[in-house]
Amino acid sequence: MISVTERELMERLAWQKRLVQRDTQTSPVIVFFHTPLCGTCAAARKMLDVAEKLLPEGMILEADVNFMPEIVQQYQIRSVPALLAVAGTPDDSPQVLYRMGSVQDILSFARGVI
Repeated sequence: MISVTERELMERLAWQKRLVQRDTQTSPVIVFFHTPLCGTCAAARKMLDVAEKLLPEGMILEADVNFMPEIVQQYQIRSVPALLAVAGTPDDSPQVLYRMGSVQDILSFARGVI
């Protein structure tokens, strides 16, 4: 996973939005939101490490919500761990997955937005 700052993520999402507005199909942006001391986040990270090997390289980004107040507010992230998926098509709205019970749950979510 590629760790990003709030500024980098905002720029990436803005770029994604511009490409979608120009009818250019892009790959989705999937962001794993976590906090460093969250035990559930650590378990989710282990599952994400496995899932990431089965997905296209560089597809999943990671971000510490403690340093993402604007993004958290904009996408209404309610808790961690969370996966935010911003699709690469104009018709799809952003989706958030909070329950990561298995690697299969994560793969189904990620593949659903590809």
